[in-house]
Amino acid sequence: MVYERQMGVPRFECNEYEEKSKNYVILIPIINEGERIVKELERACGNNVPEYADIVICDGGSTDGCTEENMLCKLKVNTLLVKQDIGRQGAQLRMGIWWALQRGYKGIITIDGNNKDSIEDVPRFIEKLEEGYDLVQGSRFVKGGKAINTPFIRTVSVRLIHAPIISLTAHRKFTDTTNAYRAYSARYLLDERVQPFRNIFMTYELLAYLSVRATQIGMNACEIPVTRAYPQTGKIPTKIRFFKGNAELMKILIQNAFGAYKPK
Repeated sequence: MVYERQMGVPRFECNEYEEKSKNYVILIPIINEGERIVKELERACGNNVPEYADIVICDGGSTDGCTEENMLCKLKVNTLLVKQDIGRQGAQLRMGIWWALQRGYKGIITIDGNNKDSIEDVPRFIEKLEEGYDLVQGSRFVKGGKAINTPFIRTVSVRLIHAPIISLTAHRKFTDTTNAYRAYSARYLLDERVQPFRNIFMTYELLAYLSVRATQIGMNACEIPVTRAYPQTGKIPTKIRFFKGNAELMKILIQNAFGAYKPK
């Protein structure tokens, strides 16, 4: 089924393999993740994650075979959404969040598809959503969290630049703000003061915005410990180019701090 472009939501194709079976959904944005997403889904199955939440792949247009239907079904993927429009991660997330809310999920968990994050910790996010939190941020830097093989420059930039700016903007301390492993309540995402379905969110703007908006409007937020592990050797799995990507992130941080993404 194809959903045509509408206000704030890109055009996308929906391949539904199973009906909604859980109250919560895991959205995994990917593009050409190859074996990384396969290993991540295998870990999810090995830890019974599909028993807690439906798994939905939000594909940006992969061409490497990592979204092959038989494989996804074998690995208990509930639905594959394929973006057929402009935009990067922000557009993929808007696609997935809109679809998930239309389907009636109580909460949404997001996680990268590059097998760096502890997908087995999904039940912890659900516990916090059930306790009434509206934003649950995963952090490798809080007690119980693990940062494995994190490049030094990443640690410095997150802890000394990104996290302090986000914390100042949110009026609450956060420690791992570039981490897309987090959860949102449907109540938060549907609040008129949030409005995530806007075309201004094309790249990483939506992650920065949703990190701060919850506490700005008086909703409940917390951090929970997670593990983020980089490979010991080889290329770092990331879509952010060092100079261009970090310059873009800084621009987004500053615009976010000055309220550029708040609804008009």
